[in-house]
Amino acid sequence: MSAIRMQRNFHVGLFGVALFGGSAVVIVHAAELQTRTIEAFDRYMAATEVRMATERGGDVPFLWVDRQPEPERVEALRRLEVGEVVIERLQTRDSSGKDIKIPKGMVHHWVGTVRIPEVTLEETIAMVQDYRHYADIYSPHIRQSALLGRDGNRFRFSLQLHVKKIVTVVVNAEYDAVFELLDARRAWVPTYATRIAEVENLDTPEEREKPIGDDRGFLWRLNTHCSFEQRDADTYMQCELVSLSRGMPFLLSAFIKPFVSGIPKETLTFTLESGRGHLTDSGG
Repeated sequence: MSAIRMQRNFHVGLFGVALFGGSAVVIVHAAELQTRTIEAFDRYMAATEVRMATERGGDVPFLWVDRQPEPERVEALRRLEVGEVVIERLQTRDSSGKDIKIPKGMVHHWVGTVRIPEVTLEETIAMVQDYRHYADIYSPHIRQSALLGRDGNRFRFSLQLHVKKIVTVVVNAEYDAVFELLDARRAWVPTYATRIAEVENLDTPEEREKPIGDDRGFLWRLNTHCSFEQRDADTYMQCELVSLSRGMPFLLSAFIKPFVSGIPKETLTFTLESGRGHLTDSGG
């Protein structure tokens, strides 16, 4: 048991991490990832990916903003045109329209889109594949980055994610990403975290990883699906993030949950803005 002053909730980097946050002192117990939690999250992802398949296959518009009712779509495109990040919280339901319950866990599901002016699809994809330099592109939230291997359009990479507020949280994570070029102007990139371990005692002789799935529960699962579309001279980058963290005790849920659910919006915005800034500053 430890007393932690919870400050913020971060979803860090393009394939970043969901971290708990708030503004009050609370008691946080270690949490153990349970089989039923994993199974429920897997059901949530399976249902989400059924929807994604229709978008990728051309049955519906490719980007989320283009699937909105006309007034909302026009407004979203206007905001993208003036440089805003358009972001929305999502929720997947089962085939009967019911909520998918996650026992002992919480799902954080967001989609964000940004327009990258005067940058091609090819240039954007080259940046996304530059995993060795993520620590530069997404500093300070990504502390270390490395390419572990490549086999054609499949990449394996690692990131050390770092958040320092009142509490420092560090996570080592490994990922698999597959790049699929759908046509000359569209690409789709699913990325799955295959290993996630919280680090304690950073930069000390006692530095070590906590047991996977038996830690403070800041991040247990993370899947990211990014869609890219070139329109004239610009490229639109959309990232949909689905992460799993520990559930909140009932007495704390009403107070803490709004922070846990809301702050990923801020850091997804940071991620998209950082990627766009890197591309536009470097000329693509």
